[in-house]
Amino acid sequence: MIYKMLPKQEGEQQIFARIDDDGLCRVTCIAENSEFQDHLKNGAELQDEEGNVISNEQTQEFIRGLI
Repeated sequence: MIYKMLPKQEGEQQIFARIDDDGLCRVTCIAENSEFQDHLKNGAELQDEEGNVISNEQTQEFIRGLI
């Protein structure tokens, strides 16, 4: 599974879509979602809005910024 940043609207929180292995999005969440954070801590891939993979180091830095 991967998480992908969805386009952010001005004044709104960043929304993330969980893309399952079959390519379908079944869950969306905000960064404070504990399940989202746990998956990232355990190595789930994070992509930006354009589908570019965000490095593990940048992902971990992103998580630290949430705590």
